Amino acid sequence: MSEVPAPATDPWKGLRGVMAGTLILEAIVVLLALPVVAAVGGGVTWLSGTYLVVLAILMVLGAGLQRKPWAIPYNLGLQVLLLAGTFIHIAIGVTALVFIAVWAFILVLRADVRRRMDAGLLPSQRMQRSS
Repeated sequence: MSEVPAPATDPWKGLRGVMAGTLILEAIVVLLALPVVAAVGGGVTWLSGTYLVVLAILMVLGAGLQRKPWAIPYNLGLQVLLLAGTFIHIAIGVTALVFIAVWAFILVLRADVRRRMDAGLLPSQRMQRSS
């Protein structure tokens, strides 16, 4: 019975980069929502402004934490916090739904990489087997 060889390159490195990039993009979008809330939502209060800025800071900090084993729960927790921002303005809630869909797709990609790695179907694993 032969074991599946470990990949020569780290397949999770690229996925961590995608997750970090998504969090940075999400933080930018959250900060760009501040003028929308100010213009359309009746103004930015200290509560809504602080909530959105702190959430954006947590997203930027989270981008650097993607190597941690608890990064996925942290990322999903941020999505729950963003969805809770619907109380600030409905546009924040719509933004949250869009990013929840993005994170759901990232989780599908993660499961696919794990399945392929376990089956030995990653390109770096196939090259090792043929050598």
